[in-house]
Parts: sequence; structure tokens; C-alpha cells
Amino acid sequence: METYTTDEALEHMGFGKFQVLVLVYAGMGWAVEAMEIMLLSFVGPLVREEWNVSAENESLLSSVVFAGMLIGASGWGFVSDKYGRRTGLLFSIMFTSGMGLLSALSPNYPCLLALRFLVGIGVGGGHVFTSWFLEFVPAQNRGTWMIVFSFFWTIGTVLEASLAWVVISVLSWRWLLALTALPCFVLIPFFGTTPESPRYLCAQNRTSDATLVLERIAFTNQSTLPPGVLTYHQEIKVDHSGLTSEKEDLLPVSEKECTFDNDVSSKNGGGISSLLRLLSRKLLRSTLLLWFAFFANSFAYYGIVLLTTQLSDANRSCTSGQTNVGQQENVNLYKDTFITSLAEVPGLILSAIIVDWFGRKASMWFMLFMCCVFIGPLVLQQNELLTTVLLFGARAVVMGSFTVLSLYAPEVYPTSVRSTGAGIATAIGRIGGVVCPLVAVGLLRSCHQMEAILVFELVLLFAGVACFLFPIETKGRGMD
Repeated sequence: METYTTDEALEHMGFGKFQVLVLVYAGMGWAVEAMEIMLLSFVGPLVREEWNVSAENESLLSSVVFAGMLIGASGWGFVSDKYGRRTGLLFSIMFTSGMGLLSALSPNYPCLLALRFLVGIGVGGGHVFTSWFLEFVPAQNRGTWMIVFSFFWTIGTVLEASLAWVVISVLSWRWLLALTALPCFVLIPFFGTTPESPRYLCAQNRTSDATLVLERIAFTNQSTLPPGVLTYHQEIKVDHSGLTSEKEDLLPVSEKECTFDNDVSSKNGGGISSLLRLLSRKLLRSTLLLWFAFFANSFAYYGIVLLTTQLSDANRSCTSGQTNVGQQENVNLYKDTFITSLAEVPGLILSAIIVDWFGRKASMWFMLFMCCVFIGPLVLQQNELLTTVLLFGARAVVMGSFTVLSLYAPEVYPTSVRSTGAGIATAIGRIGGVVCPLVAVGLLRSCHQMEAILVFELVLLFAGVACFLFPIETKGRGMD
């Protein structure tokens, strides 16, 4: 009897209307996370002014969100591996929208910090949208479609900058919090139509359910499944602990191994067992390097976002001693943020061009080193135009690097621990987001611009080296 795997079925049917619908739904969730992150750039200075908050306490507003995301990223990753991708998506969406609306009603700063921490927990599930989407995409064009998916993040950042530009000038920061939470509610009515990942169903030994999903894909795409029945296919195992040959890189990780390991995980405590597998000899090197790469990319990306809003204000304060932000300065702030948000578009285009040409690893370290080049001149105070140009270039390449890294992480791990592995790596990245405001805001407010930029340079340099040392190249390799 003929058989086929999920990878073979997806490649046979191709990327069609069904995947486009999944792309739009997952992309909206990704855009919501971007909006909640960009929100921090605008709310901090306004809250500081209204409640007379110190610069140190202002930086806590960003740090508590990333602390919540640290918990949420690993938590939602475990939920989606244990109970299904759809379950992780639903509860993270509901949690984010509910806490986002409540935070708009905060009576004081401690209450706002607590509620934004809870928003961070909900937003931490954003990586589940990535894993869920990628598990429907054929291997041969997964890199390209991940770049397209990442455009939704850019849409979210541009939309939030535009929203802040309009809302804050006529209303208040509370309205901005409330309106930013609304897109989450748009996702909930359509949740009933979202399919479960066929790869996840196979990993749970639910072959018949996976077949039904694949038949639904074939019907929507006006295509057909390969002849035979869906089954698991034993392939050579990929060792992540050392360097592998190019031939080994192109072979998929064993689906049978995924199923077996998932059954073992379910019997031995789930989350702890999954973590132990991530730290096993076969995955240890990839896991540790991914953790640092996510930390550094998060630190750099969110640092550049904060630099856009804080650098000019800090320079003005250090040279003249003025700390109040006037209406004209607010307009310039939104304009600069809007312009640098658009930088993500050429960054995504660049990564789309090189990710399937040079491969995942080379694309990442090249763009990280380029970010070092753009950030370097900011060790000294520059005029506003040159500062905006440098931050534009830095944000373009760091966005490209972050996008390729978000593609690489799900590709490295097998289905049974994919969401948990990507979730924990994302959670480690959130530590970079927690620490970053203390550097980007704290050092700048203390008039230590050179020291702040040097910290960014070192982090980016080490991140580029880490990407160079990744043991395998996943370009063209099956996800299972």
C-alpha cells in the first residue's frame, strides 16, 4: 500500500487558498503583538508626565511587559504542544484582549504596571501563531512565506505609530491602550473556522484527524492528496550537537521519533520532559545558541525602537536640562517612529532575497553585523537627520535578522517539542526585552549615550558569532 507523510502531502498540494486564509488569521495575531510592543514607545513618556513618574520607574513599564512575555512565551508554548495549537491561540488571544482593555482603566501607576504585566503574558503566545502557520507551509517555499508573514508585524508597528499620532493628539493614552486591544476581539469570532495543525495531530497519533485536515486543504486549494494513506516515515536522525553534512541538513527529522517522544513526554510530566529533551545531547547546542540569539535579537530590536523615541529627548535633557515634552516634540516623535517603522519593509525584502539564497545562518549573521555598522556612529551625538537615517538602517537589518531567526527556530525542532522549544527560546528573548529598557532608557537618561551604544554593539557582535556557530542549516529541510 502506498503511503505519504504530511510534508509530502503539503508539497503535493502546494501553497494555495487554504494557506492564505491561515496566513491572514495568524498574521493578524502577529500584528496585534507588534502593536502591543510598539505601544510602549508612546505610553511611557505620557504616563511619566501625568503621574510624575521617575525615569527609572518609567522603564519598568516596558520591563514588566517583557517579564510577562517571558512567562507567557514558555507557558503558551507548553499549552500548544500539550493541548493543541488552536487551544494555545484561543486563550492567548482572550487573555491579551481582556487585560489590554482593563489596563486602559488603570487608576494609578502600580495598577497599570500589574495589568501590563498580564498583557505581556497574553502577548507571549505570539510565537504560537508562527509555529501554527509554518506547519501548513510546504518546505520548498517556507522561507519566502515566513517573510510574507512577517510583514504583518511591520503592519502592526506602522498601524500603532499612526494610531498614536492621531489618538494621543486628540484624546489620551488611555484611548490608545483600549483601541490597541480591539484587534484581538476581531480574531475571536473566526476562531471556530481555524484548523488544527496536521503535523501536531500526527505527533499525537491522531492520523485520521490529520487526514481530515489535509483533505480540507486539498478541497480548498482545488488539489488532491498523494495516492495512498497518511503515515509516519522513518528517516535518518539529525544530530544538533555538532556539525552535519549538507546532505544530512536536507533530510527531515523523523516523524516516528516525534510521535514516540511525544508519547513519552505525556507519560513523564509533559513540560519537564520536553525541557529535558531540548537539553538532550542531540538538541543541546542548537537550544543554547538559539536562547542567546533570541536574547540578543530582542535586546537589539526593542532597543532600537526605544532609541527612536528616547535618543532625541535624552540629548535635549542632557544639553539643556529640559525634561518636559512639548506638543511639537510629540509630533516629531510620532513622525520619527513612523519613518523608522517603515524601515522594516526593506529589511523584510532583504531577508526574503537572501534567506533561501545564502541560507538561514548566513542571512542572520550578515544582518546582525550590518546592524553593528549602523549603530556604531551613535556612540557620539549626531544631528537629528543622521540619527534617523542610522536608526532606519539598523531597524531594517535587525528586523530581517529577527524574522529569519523566528523561521529558523521552528525548523530546528521536531513537532512534539516545536512550540515548547520555540516558546522557551522566545521567552529567553523576552529577558533581553526586560533588560533593554534599563539600558536604552536608564543610561540615556543618565547622559551615558556612548556606554549605551557600546552595550548594543557587543550584544550584536556576539549574536552574529552565535548564528555563525549554529550546527545545522535548515534551508530546504522538512520540518518533521
